Amino acid sequence: MIDLLMEMFSYTFLVRAVVVGALVALCAALLGVSLVLKRYAMIGDGLSHVGFGTLAIATAMNAAPLTVSIPIVVLAAFLLLRISENSKIKGDAAIALISTSSLAIGVVVISLTTGMNTDVCNYLFGSILAMSKDDVTLSVVLAVVVLGLFLLFYNKIFAVTFDETFAKATGVKTGVYNMLIAFLTAITIVLGMRMMGALLISSLIIFPALTSMRLCKKFRSVTICSGFVSIVCFFVGVVISYLKAMPTGASVVIVNIAAFLLFWAANSIKGRLTI
Repeated sequence: MIDLLMEMFSYTFLVRAVVVGALVALCAALLGVSLVLKRYAMIGDGLSHVGFGTLAIATAMNAAPLTVSIPIVVLAAFLLLRISENSKIKGDAAIALISTSSLAIGVVVISLTTGMNTDVCNYLFGSILAMSKDDVTLSVVLAVVVLGLFLLFYNKIFAVTFDETFAKATGVKTGVYNMLIAFLTAITIVLGMRMMGALLISSLIIFPALTSMRLCKKFRSVTICSGFVSIVCFFVGVVISYLKAMPTGASVVIVNIAAFLLFWAANSIKGRLTI
């Protein structure tokens, strides 16, 4: 096992992937707990489709993908939140509206410029080779910012997640902290999309949170467990991807599915023993 790890980490691109992937997986898992509890879990899927569209446009413009994608996806996250709160188009409908429109725009832009080639598969399903040195630097900085802001405003995020009405009554600016959650989610989605792909990045948000909720009941314990599960599943997924020459994103999702089933089985056994 040690020899295998030494062999893996002798490749620079794998070191980059593991560092960025672990940070993104942690960010996604922490935010995922709030998003799942607020019934906004599919916002990650919607924003990833927006990210696909912006990556396509960036490629057509020969511009830096992350530089173009981040501000547009952040704006899309704010727009989704505002539409859901202040419009007749609610939650899932707003996400479907924006995500399908963005995906269509991305496909049209790619077909008219670079053509429907293997790069499209990399955008949709991810590629461990997609991270350049500049991407890694920017990703690490932004991931640290996301983690820092989450920890700094943890208590407010907790209040907004569990009882937004009560939090608002006690003077908490719920709109601001909902925007903060949307902002942090948008950045995390863009950072992870190059590696996981537009179709799979939302799994990093949904699976660790749902897995942890099988055994843990308190918000803090679910959050900590979710972060731990996400990092472990990502690392195991990368190892499997390296050994079996499988796509990284799909390997990570398969490991997350296995972890969910394991926690679900453990919860079932625990429930039977306490009866």
